[in-house]
Amino acid sequence: MAALPASEACFETPAGASDEATAGALVLFAMGNVVCALPREAVRALLPLPRLDAPPGLPAPLSGFLNLGGTAVPVLEPARLLGLAPGEPHPYRHLILLERDGLAGPVALLVDRVADVVPPGLPLRPAEEGLSLGDVVAGAVEFEGRNLHLLDPGRLLLAQEAAILDALSRQAQERLARWEGAGEALREAP
Repeated sequence: MAALPASEACFETPAGASDEATAGALVLFAMGNVVCALPREAVRALLPLPRLDAPPGLPAPLSGFLNLGGTAVPVLEPARLLGLAPGEPHPYRHLILLERDGLAGPVALLVDRVADVVPPGLPLRPAEEGLSLGDVVAGAVEFEGRNLHLLDPGRLLLAQEAAILDALSRQAQERLARWEGAGEALREAP
């Protein structure tokens, strides 16, 4: 069912404490009025929002594709993916680049803003199985008096969604390659 590798490393048990879990290092981000967290080891990079290629007919959670060094990287809007109201569009949104081990390359998440990167040790309450679709919510962490949802990047997409995303990514990569080939021909022309 998982499209990204499920992250076991977002849960740590302190030495000498068998029932008190803590979170590993986390990246905190905002989607509308909701602040969530991802395990830091799942995050490849944090990027400012560049221009995206958004051909017509994309599924609502897919904002478009980022050209990252010649690779067409799909950009998902997690608020739409999770059924939340997206924040207001603004020019200072961020991308969280995640690696998809064993699949068609990286994926980026379009979020309103990256709020913080916090070290390991925040109190963690694992979520009950079946609490969210595909168990994408792995637990809740406490940070500055607030409870934040810890998302499991390995469960952001259902298997069918991942297959569709991979097919769309291949199409975008082929389109990008055709344009880059045309650009090289222009540079070589007298």
